[in-house]
Amino acid sequence: MTGLQSPVGVRSIVTYLVAFFILASSIIFLFDKGHQDHVQMAVDRTGDEDTSKEECNWSRGQWVYDNVSRPLYSGLKCGFIFPEVACDKYGRKDVMYQHWRWQPYGCDLPRFDAIKLLEKLRNRRLVFVGDSVNRNQWVSLVCMVEASIPDDRLKIHIFNGSLISFKALEYNAVIEFYWSPLLVESNSDNPIIHRVDYRVIRADRIEKHASVWRDADIIIFNSYLWWRKQNDGMRMKVMYGSFEDGDAWLDEMEMIDGFEIALKKLTEWLGENIDKNKTRIFFAGSSPTHFGASKWGGEDSNKCLNETEPIYKVGYKSADYSLMAKAMSYFETLEPRGINVQILNITELSDYRKDGHPSVFRKQYVPLTKEQIANPASYADCTHWCLPGVPDVWNEFLYGYLMYK
Repeated sequence: MTGLQSPVGVRSIVTYLVAFFILASSIIFLFDKGHQDHVQMAVDRTGDEDTSKEECNWSRGQWVYDNVSRPLYSGLKCGFIFPEVACDKYGRKDVMYQHWRWQPYGCDLPRFDAIKLLEKLRNRRLVFVGDSVNRNQWVSLVCMVEASIPDDRLKIHIFNGSLISFKALEYNAVIEFYWSPLLVESNSDNPIIHRVDYRVIRADRIEKHASVWRDADIIIFNSYLWWRKQNDGMRMKVMYGSFEDGDAWLDEMEMIDGFEIALKKLTEWLGENIDKNKTRIFFAGSSPTHFGASKWGGEDSNKCLNETEPIYKVGYKSADYSLMAKAMSYFETLEPRGINVQILNITELSDYRKDGHPSVFRKQYVPLTKEQIANPASYADCTHWCLPGVPDVWNEFLYGYLMYK
């Protein structure tokens, strides 16, 4: 009996071993396949990252707190910063607003490199044209660039009326801002004295402004703030003809209608005068304000006062996109001529940043009244942006387009 049982035991052991090896092989196969799939997914993602500069929608994403790579420069050390946006210099103690990085979904923004940008701008001229929000972006870009030029003898700042210039002498690169808040000629063209309750534009006059940017290699326009109604009854006037010719007359209209007249004239000028082989044109998206605190759960009377963190609600929208849509519709008419006006779509990402404004932490050019001192929210600036801050991301967009698109 013992002799008969031995082969059965051997067969059982062999059977078990075979089954074990089959099972093990199956597990190894599945693991290898899963690993290959994982590697393939990693390769696919790597491929996406390589092409994201051209395919990814940078304007869709989220703010990520990053106190390692942000801020990109020191506002206290930037010699070209303007006092109305130098919030830390004027008493703002919380610094979280400087440490937020914009992270698009599915890709990364190109890493800003000031030296590469200066090389791109060598012997070239970049001009921001518009209002104080556009100047805010200009100051941001200058601060981002000038930190890479430690020798003060190699960078200069020139004020010439409505034109402010930063020059990087080693590169012969010029980055300028030109004050033209309503694009065409207007009664608000004085860069210092321009706070007028009743705005008047000249419908057919743009050449005085255009002569400044005519030979620029890169132009970034921005004109929304001055077209927004300050109250429901606000209207504007459009002047036709000229006093010199004796045929001047005024027409009163809604702000949006005046905006269309200015867009029409700008579009006509670009179509007739721009060298599409030389000049790149951008139109910045609408920069949102944060005066209505009830939109994010606060008290309207506080505006953006004491806000220290962004709005975290995904998909939050309070900005008015109608002016931007109107601008896009006019610029599309230039495409058949081969002229492309690139929209810097910074509206949605800026909409989240209720914490990014100067509020009361800026230079006050007019002495505050007793009433204002008693109620700081009454004079809080919830329109412009502290630097370093949100406009730095706008310039990362601009950098990405200039370098990779």
